[in-house]
This record gives sequence, C-alpha cells and structure tokens, in this order.
Amino acid sequence: MEWERVLEEILKNHRGKLFGIVLGLCFGLLAALFGFWKAVFIAFCIVIGYIVGKRIDENKNFKSLLEKLFED
Repeated sequence: MEWERVLEEILKNHRGKLFGIVLGLCFGLLAALFGFWKAVFIAFCIVIGYIVGKRIDENKNFKSLLEKLFED
C-alpha cells in the first residue's frame, strides 16, 4: 500500500480518532512542560479563541456574543 492511500484511508475513516490522539498528545505535552493547571488554562484559551474565530468566520456579530456572556 502506498503512503498516500494509507493517509487517505485514515483521514476518511478515522478522522475523530486521529483528532482525539492529536488533541491528547498536545494536552499531554502542555501538562508535562507547564504543569496540569497551566495546561488547562492554555486549553481554555484555545477554546475561547476557537469560538471567537468561528464567529468571525461565520460573519456573526461579535458584540452579541459578548452581551450574552456578560449580561446582568
């Protein structure tokens, strides 16, 4: 089997598993380098950045998101 076919097979049929492995590896490396709580904080910042970036990509109003998060 050629490597291109193997990679295509993995990306087509095992995308979620691959994503989980990469995510786990990244978090493990962060925890080993910075400690568990610092790694949790970094992961939290990444999630917030993803949400903000997704809203920008979808051309949604960023101000409405902030109002939902910080309403009284």
